[in-house]
Amino acid sequence: MRHLSLSAFIILFSISALAQNGTVRGFVYEKTNGEPIIFTNVFLKGTSLGAATDVNGFYQITKVPEGNYTLMVTYLGYDTLKKSITVPKNGLVTESLYLTQSSINISEVVISAEKQEALTQVQVSVEKITPKEIKSLPSQGGEADLAQYLQVLPGVIFTGDQGGQLYIRGGSPVQNKVLLDGMIIYNPFHSIGLFSVFDTDIMRNADVYSGGFNAEYGGRISSVMDITTRDGNKSRTTGKLSATTFGAKALIEGPLKKLDQSGGGSSSFIFSAKQSYLDVTSESLYPWVNDGDGLPFVYRDLYGKVSLNSENGSKLNFFGFNFTDQVTYQKVSELSWDTYGGGANFVLIPGKTPTLIEGNFAYSSYSINLDEQNLPPRSSDVNSFNMGLNFKYFSGDNEFKYVYKVIGVTTDFSFFNNLNFLTEQRENTTEMAGFFSYKLKAKRLILEPSIRAHYYSAFGELSFEPRLGFKYNVTDDIRLKGAGGIYSQNLIAANSDRDVVNLFYGFLTGPDNLQDTFLEEDGTVSEVTSNLQKATHGIVGVEWDLNRYLELNVEGYIKYFNQLVNTNRNKIFEDNVANRELPDEFKKDFIIETGTSQGVDVVLKYKRKSYDLWAVYSYQKSDRWDGVRSYVPVFDRRHNVNLIASYRWGENESWESSVRWNFGSGLPFTPNQGFSQSIGFEDGIYSDYITENPDNVFSILGELNSSRLTDYHRLDWNIKKTIEIKEFQTMEVTAGVTNIYDRRNIFYIARETTEEVYQLPILPSLGVNWTF
Repeated sequence: MRHLSLSAFIILFSISALAQNGTVRGFVYEKTNGEPIIFTNVFLKGTSLGAATDVNGFYQITKVPEGNYTLMVTYLGYDTLKKSITVPKNGLVTESLYLTQSSINISEVVISAEKQEALTQVQVSVEKITPKEIKSLPSQGGEADLAQYLQVLPGVIFTGDQGGQLYIRGGSPVQNKVLLDGMIIYNPFHSIGLFSVFDTDIMRNADVYSGGFNAEYGGRISSVMDITTRDGNKSRTTGKLSATTFGAKALIEGPLKKLDQSGGGSSSFIFSAKQSYLDVTSESLYPWVNDGDGLPFVYRDLYGKVSLNSENGSKLNFFGFNFTDQVTYQKVSELSWDTYGGGANFVLIPGKTPTLIEGNFAYSSYSINLDEQNLPPRSSDVNSFNMGLNFKYFSGDNEFKYVYKVIGVTTDFSFFNNLNFLTEQRENTTEMAGFFSYKLKAKRLILEPSIRAHYYSAFGELSFEPRLGFKYNVTDDIRLKGAGGIYSQNLIAANSDRDVVNLFYGFLTGPDNLQDTFLEEDGTVSEVTSNLQKATHGIVGVEWDLNRYLELNVEGYIKYFNQLVNTNRNKIFEDNVANRELPDEFKKDFIIETGTSQGVDVVLKYKRKSYDLWAVYSYQKSDRWDGVRSYVPVFDRRHNVNLIASYRWGENESWESSVRWNFGSGLPFTPNQGFSQSIGFEDGIYSDYITENPDNVFSILGELNSSRLTDYHRLDWNIKKTIEIKEFQTMEVTAGVTNIYDRRNIFYIARETTEEVYQLPILPSLGVNWTF
């Protein structure tokens, strides 16, 4: 009741504060298909009043004095829209605006939507990614994909083309939260590493937070990736068919009830299907790979969505997905996983108040199995639901949010370590969270304080997590910024940061078989009072627009991982009464660790009409302490460089070519110190260990992650031609080469044979797609 009373008070206070002036709100859409136009400026001509649209195309301008105005929208590639409106005293005006694509090719006009957003939003350690940006990079395998774009972002470490995962500013994959239309996605990347489960053509936007994110997001201690899909064409049925040397894709979208721009609601659908056939084509197309055995990767991705839209912009979406993956590694291990789910979300625009209400409910399931030669199988299952309500209130440039969230998770995990000791767990847990955030703009200073209260029912633990973001506009071209906060999570990985290569990507929650005390690195012994993983972030940076085309972004960060939980690969005894005097590190299923990750990211972007240049450098240092030793995790890549260039030419820029070069310093690994033989003693005490044949040979490990692989570098290139067939029909032909100079980058060194296993060699590709 107290929470409801507080909510009611906030709503009434906000409404009364805004009642002194009028409000102009609505949505901005593309006229041809009814899709929202995101992150563009809407303003009242001749005034300083304006707002940028959000990911739904929604804008709201408050504190508007009574009078007559010209409402304007400007956006690159579209005709400027002007509309006369009258704002009554204490009134609310709702205007849906439809932009028409420009027929005039303006060569050097730079619309300031991004600039305006940079001046009015904190935007610390966040990248807002659109399909257009993804397609500007060299497309590996003939198909542009989010996974390929993420690899060039500052602070992102990608460990391999085969089975590799993304590590963001020192956070392991389980510490990175991935949301698709509000649904939790537990494995967003396929085993080949070049492709994600997301179809670029159905994406509207992806926000990637590499740290310092506000209280809207929780349950993860490192980063967040929030992806929103399109609603589907509201005016006509359209589609896309594509085929490449790696796989095929089909997309169809259209109206269920056509959009009438003069008024009335609409409904639409969109459906996408991707299927790989690389396991079949690679043997003939790439006979030099894996001694002629080809690339044994198989995946399929399905996604569908139905959108119901009201006249005032309120909408309700229903969606569902199924992603699968299967691979055989060198004929000695088979990995497969399957994930599916569905749900709904809505945007509600109340009729007479300047508020925005959003909500969602979703369910997702994930199952993974790994069968290895001469080893027991591993398996992990996750079933979860999440739902939430988000209330947003506007007051001029200031913004207030109030949110409730509930998450329920069931995990089922089974794993044998190399000494054949079983770790298994089945757990049900519920999490509840609420947060407040407030964005305050005072002249050149923007403050965004927020606080999250996250309750973990499995432990009866309430985590209070204050966070703060700020930006100070020294000038319109130089902006200082910073962010920080406290973060927690319950979910842990079913693998270990110590693995040579992480193929098995499973999950478990609520580990209760933890040690009671922990030896800190300074020698003090502390009591373990929480089962959660916890971290503290601190980030500072500067944005500098060197001129209208060239921008520099520099950020320094540190993440203190105050408590991490890892599966215990050193367990050699059962945790029972007979072994109660033995150290916890030899009998517990899980161990406590601490650590830090710190670094600097530098991004330099040069944008012109016909070409883009992009340089990214990241320095990162990560370390861990497990109560016995200090070590560096397997993703501790100190230096990472990406150089990207793209050039467009010809009539209507129908030709485009792009190139990317990536360099990464060597990743750490644990070397073999030697080898030993094991004897079975089949005759018991009468066995002759001198003449008896050994059962097998096993490796003796050296110091943990004390050696490093050789440096990684690779050059990719592609060229693309767009052919206009007729109105609404185009064909696109893409050719490219991955790893042009055939660099032999080491993936890992096999433990028992010391054989070097390499990443992908040179791979030419060709793709054709038809849009109608």
